[in-house]
Amino acid sequence: MVTLREAVREDVPELLRIYNHYVQTSTATFDLEPQSLEQRLEWFSHYGGSYPLLVAESDGCLAGYAYLSVFRAKPAYRPTVESSVYLDKAFHNRGIGTMLMKELLRRSKTLGYHSVIACITVGNDTSVHMHERFGYRLVGTFPQTGWKFNGWHDVQFYQLMLEEWQMES
Repeated sequence: MVTLREAVREDVPELLRIYNHYVQTSTATFDLEPQSLEQRLEWFSHYGGSYPLLVAESDGCLAGYAYLSVFRAKPAYRPTVESSVYLDKAFHNRGIGTMLMKELLRRSKTLGYHSVIACITVGNDTSVHMHERFGYRLVGTFPQTGWKFNGWHDVQFYQLMLEEWQMES
């Protein structure tokens, strides 16, 4: 059974473990070095309220997390947020990412946001398919934006207009 809840400070070591796996093994993030606990605690301090950070638990294990963050710092961008989802590698293909995304979008709509952006590195087909199932549309590609693992990587921006997204019960 999977349950979703707000993240708490005590979750940060597990959030760090999950995130650092992606830092070291994928282009899902363009961080090049694993983060420290202190760095992740600073990151954690920016979430809650208008920028929820949700965790999924399965059988007492932290299976993944999702959050909304500032898209851009200038005031005119406030109605737009960026979404991110990370899963523990042991919990892939179980629908947990979908559960997290659904709740994140429900909260986005409730919080009054207008649109949600997802920044996805080309080649992350699983993420693309999940976002497209929720109605995100490709709005732009930035070629050769990030250098990681001795190669250039393109980044695509997907956008969901929340007025078009229908919440399910």
